[in-house]
Amino acid sequence: MISVQIVDDHKMLLEGLCRIINESEVARVNQLYYSLQDCRKGLCLNLPDVLLLDIHLPDGNGVDFCAEAKALYPGLKILMLSSLHETSVVKRSLHNGALGYILKNATSEEVIAGIEAVNRGETYICKNINLTEKETKNNEVVWLTAREKEVLQLIADGYADPQIAEKIFLSPFTVKDIRKGLLLKFAAKNSVQLVQMAKKQMQI
Repeated sequence: MISVQIVDDHKMLLEGLCRIINESEVARVNQLYYSLQDCRKGLCLNLPDVLLLDIHLPDGNGVDFCAEAKALYPGLKILMLSSLHETSVVKRSLHNGALGYILKNATSEEVIAGIEAVNRGETYICKNINLTEKETKNNEVVWLTAREKEVLQLIADGYADPQIAEKIFLSPFTVKDIRKGLLLKFAAKNSVQLVQMAKKQMQI
């Protein structure tokens, strides 16, 4: 049995993943974490064969944490779990030490195949992601939701997270999470670079 631990703050998704994995007869979930802080504490006590790691978490992003975890535990095999399709995010995850990347809407078969491949030390990328896809002159065109476009425009207009939250009736924490997601999607280091890249792609 492949031992699996999962880091994700969506309980319904976790329930579904646990059922898929535990019923597979090839792997078993032995620990769930809802934050990176919990995961840090847990990994000190018990390392899994495979760690399923979400990208958007309440206390940070999984892509950065992937590099941190690999530095501490070089033998840890990480399979990223995300709703982001952007190849820039996938490539950054692999660069930071992940062996695989699957989407949250992946089939049960893909989830298990990904776990098995990563456990063998092989790279596994969800079939809906094409890393060989041609990029545009200004790099990959990033797909944004209507809400992301709204927040991006307000960032470009110079508003801070609390002000954005007030304007569009969201919590500051939600706005902060959207900003983090935008930075990841554009592979930007800060908000200034984010706005510059978005303007090049005519996203704002």
